[in-house]
Amino acid sequence: MKALYILLIGLLTPVFLLADQNDPRLEDLFADLKSETDVYRANTIADQIWQIWFIHEDPQASGLMERGIQQMNRNSVRAALDTFDRLIALKPGFAEAWNRRATIYYQIGEYDASLRDIDEVLKLEPFHFGALSGRGLVYMGKEDYFMARSSFLTLLEVYPAMPGVKNNVEMLEQVLRNSAI
Repeated sequence: MKALYILLIGLLTPVFLLADQNDPRLEDLFADLKSETDVYRANTIADQIWQIWFIHEDPQASGLMERGIQQMNRNSVRAALDTFDRLIALKPGFAEAWNRRATIYYQIGEYDASLRDIDEVLKLEPFHFGALSGRGLVYMGKEDYFMARSSFLTLLEVYPAMPGVKNNVEMLEQVLRNSAI
């Protein structure tokens, strides 16, 4: 009887509690994002994906994520970095924790550390358009324009309507052409 009760509770548990990069809703959302050409509708889909990525089934992990984001918004870089270090130690399979820390490393100019964290994000969530965009920006910061262009082209395969990405690719192609002269 206890097993049946546990099974019924599991069936009645809302799906949103299963959120993070393993959420079953993501497959359809990524398919929609890839095929959407309207920027507004694509942004709406991307926002739905972000909402899923930010939540973890462990309330402690979700709380640390929320705290870290608040610290980032207040420009408390050191505190946010410490929070995401704790979150990654607690839940190393939580892709968005790695992504947030990669963002902080990028902001403080620690590009190699940012790239290492982005690699972890993409191992866990290969379609993480935030990490793909971040990787392009990091390579731009490192003045590795070939890798930046490559990163943005990969991003366009996942999120073709993402604002500004095509402009970045065109600008980088121009830079690469000019440097070849």
